[in-house]
Amino acid sequence: MISQKRLKICLTSSELSPLAKSGGLADVCAALADYLHGRGHDLRVLIPFYSTIDTSGLEITPLDGLQNLSLTTGSRELSYAIDIANLPGSRLGVYLLRCDELYRRDDMYSGEDEHLRFAFLSRAAIEMCRKLAFAPDIFHCHDWHTALAPIYLKTLYAWDELFSKTRSVLTIHNIGYQGVFGAGVLEDIGLSAHRNKLDPDDLLEDRINFLKTGVRHADFLTTVSPTYTKEILSAKYGMGLEGLLQERQSDLLGILNGVDYAEWNPETDPLIKQRYGAGHMAGKQDNKQEVIREFQLSGAADAPIISMVTRLAWQKGLELVQQVMPQLLEQRVFSLVVLGNGEAKYEDYFHWLQNEFPGQVGFHCGFNNRLAHQVEAGSDLFLMPSRYEPCGLNQMYSLRYGTVPIVRKTGGLADSVQQYDSSTGSGTGVVFRDFDAGGLRWAIHFALDLYQNKKDWRQVVANGMAKDYSWDRQGQQYEQLFHKLLP
Repeated sequence: MISQKRLKICLTSSELSPLAKSGGLADVCAALADYLHGRGHDLRVLIPFYSTIDTSGLEITPLDGLQNLSLTTGSRELSYAIDIANLPGSRLGVYLLRCDELYRRDDMYSGEDEHLRFAFLSRAAIEMCRKLAFAPDIFHCHDWHTALAPIYLKTLYAWDELFSKTRSVLTIHNIGYQGVFGAGVLEDIGLSAHRNKLDPDDLLEDRINFLKTGVRHADFLTTVSPTYTKEILSAKYGMGLEGLLQERQSDLLGILNGVDYAEWNPETDPLIKQRYGAGHMAGKQDNKQEVIREFQLSGAADAPIISMVTRLAWQKGLELVQQVMPQLLEQRVFSLVVLGNGEAKYEDYFHWLQNEFPGQVGFHCGFNNRLAHQVEAGSDLFLMPSRYEPCGLNQMYSLRYGTVPIVRKTGGLADSVQQYDSSTGSGTGVVFRDFDAGGLRWAIHFALDLYQNKKDWRQVVANGMAKDYSWDRQGQQYEQLFHKLLP
């Protein structure tokens, strides 16, 4: 049972949907913040005020006492201010860190001063709490960008009684990105006098690792799925941090990300051609026709569509797709739809595949939120053959949209999709274990055969649509953890 004590929480992140988004980090932080706020907790969320943020429709108010500020870090004196934005359709106000010298760029992530941009974000979050006289019970940091906050609380701000009862929690969304810089940045980020608190092996190699520093100093660590938590304790998935994580295993918990069903629900989704639900599935066929039209597919209306909405990156297992897809497209009757961008070699490949199989393969290079919703609604199968996947969200979106996921058994994919068993009628998708071409080939053949068996197909679709991965369930685990950490 969750205690009813109202928590004070400072949450800081480099991304928050819909203001600043490059991936799932933004969606998770926004949904978790909205959940905690909705539960009545006193929440202060701080993100950078990037120049890429679309301010149309935002109500932005400069905060009294948080204007015309400056902070000296190393030899730099940075001028900044903090505003608050009331998001349309949300009760949660978001604090925006305005520092043109650091955040007025063409891209959210850019420049040779990334170390300073995000070390400053952590410092500014602490300074904001001080100036607001806000003593957080929990300081919640996300990924390497804000992972220095725990060490700052223990060093630069150890004197301040305001934080005497504050506990820091670091959530690792993707351990593959760690924020590694030369040790020459220590003065810039204000830690040159605290080298004894940093990893000695890194210092010998003349570097600092932001994420590793956070793992060393945060009071508690979480990841975004139970299976990923186990995986990162191994050399295969720990990306060099497995030894430190093993030492801190008792302070490590995997909490599967939730889904914001206010945004991802085919019964209410304003971005799809026709709304539908588990009890009225006719609209899904209308959405399929829309996908066929938008991607200029020429196959029969009853041929299955396999889709991918993804970053085109090494992590996503795209080399397996390269190995098996041309032969499968020749052997079986189906269409492939891909929405995403990323590494040039993968973009080039999907352009080639579309040209090689015109009318059977559709590729939209780039990200388009409306089209992402339409693809989820209009596809039959959704492919995620990831090399590793801390959590993943699209497989959970797919389940709700009656689009059967094909996934590799890793991370959050393993926790959220169960292999369909025709003998029992249980399971929600197709799951393959080994990261190799044979495993993916088997999975796609199994999925296409499953599609042909209408009784089993109706069952696996119904099973998936009945799943509940809402934040109402997942968010409770964060509340329980936060209460447990209170002194």
